[in-house]
Amino acid sequence: MSKEYVLRCVLMLCFALLSANASNWLYLAKLSSVGSIRDEETCERLRGLIQRQVQICKRSVEVMDAVRRGAQLAIDECQFQFRNRRWNCSTLESMPVFGKVVTQGTREAAFVYAISAASVAFAVTRACSSGELEKCGCDHNVHGVSPEGFQWSGCSDNIAYGVAFSQSFVDVRERSKGQSSSRALMNLHNNEAGRKAILSHMRVECKCHGVSGSCEVKTCWKAMPPFRKVGNVIKEKFDGATEVEQRKVGSTKVLVPRNSQFKPHTDEDLVYLDPSPDFCDYDPRTPGMLGTVGRQCNRTSKAIDGCELMCCGRGFQTQEVEVVDRCSCKFHWCCYVKCKQCRKMVEMHTCR
Repeated sequence: MSKEYVLRCVLMLCFALLSANASNWLYLAKLSSVGSIRDEETCERLRGLIQRQVQICKRSVEVMDAVRRGAQLAIDECQFQFRNRRWNCSTLESMPVFGKVVTQGTREAAFVYAISAASVAFAVTRACSSGELEKCGCDHNVHGVSPEGFQWSGCSDNIAYGVAFSQSFVDVRERSKGQSSSRALMNLHNNEAGRKAILSHMRVECKCHGVSGSCEVKTCWKAMPPFRKVGNVIKEKFDGATEVEQRKVGSTKVLVPRNSQFKPHTDEDLVYLDPSPDFCDYDPRTPGMLGTVGRQCNRTSKAIDGCELMCCGRGFQTQEVEVVDRCSCKFHWCCYVKCKQCRKMVEMHTCR
């Protein structure tokens, strides 16, 4: 085995490790706030950032609290979308926050990268529209009268700025190391698919003006969809993700479906390289692989949240627990609702 071959393998391994940890910036969600950053030295102390991201932080200190909120938004949405699945986006106190689950080229990693890139674009755009950031504001390119006859007015979300910042901050690790590895290509593709989940679902919101609520004049603006809608779209893409492999087409390396019978994926689809583990058992050697022992399941469901699938055939135990809920609610004029607290016993099923 030649020294050149060994060196090339070491370099490929190092790049794979660097690429696999590209989501370390999500550790910003563990901070209570980064809004107090006043100088460049603070950027140096933020955990989870590579040097290029530190440089971006120094140039755009005022944006970093929006990035922190984006990181938390990504984690929250991941945990909502996967709440009934074996892997439920549980986080660790270390990096990467989802553990080694995202260091493999699985469809779970594809979702994490897509939702993370989308969340930064979303949070930064929202900060622009709210007037929080001096570098950006509303999208002033949206003005005049539309072909439909309404007047563009109000504050259209400056999604172009949010997407551009997400591309520069989130994609920087893959781009700084080149785009030749299959994992880098996978990450960059899924990052862009996440941002397109916002771009493809921008909506028009309007307000009517006129006597007695008539709509003689209507002013409208462009707004992002709710982030839950973005999460739903990316989750649908997760369910239909395409398994791919790297091939060389001319002088360019691209990802193509591993099964030639499948149609090529689009820019809005998620792609993955490796099959997912079953996530059934706790593996101390793989942080984030927590297994499903103790997870709550639905005894009557035949889906993945059902006890048979969630518990991986190990069976489940049932116990009665007391829950407190609001009941006998009455509306009182004006203007509040008063409820009683009711206690009841319910069955809870957990995996063995």
